[in-house]
Amino acid sequence: MFLAKNFILALAMVLDIALSGYMYVVIARAVLSWVNPDPYNPIVRAISAMTDPVFRFLRRRLPLFAGTVDFTPLVVILAIYFLQSFLVASLRDFAQRMP
Repeated sequence: MFLAKNFILALAMVLDIALSGYMYVVIARAVLSWVNPDPYNPIVRAISAMTDPVFRFLRRRLPLFAGTVDFTPLVVILAIYFLQSFLVASLRDFAQRMP
């Protein structure tokens, strides 16, 4: 039973780190949108490739534009915080209560 407990704790930790890393990528994408970066830069292309699927999904479902301001990164960051405080915390609590 201790293997399942350790597995769930490790899963919660990896999920927390992955969500935190993705949040930093979203923040980098928002900062890049304020300047005019070279679209052929490999770092800019990698950041765009990681964030575009989520941003496109939200932009199709929710009207997140207020004039020229795009609130999609803010919604993604709030969703990440929600997942960290609900899903990761629930996994940790579940693992702690296992015998």
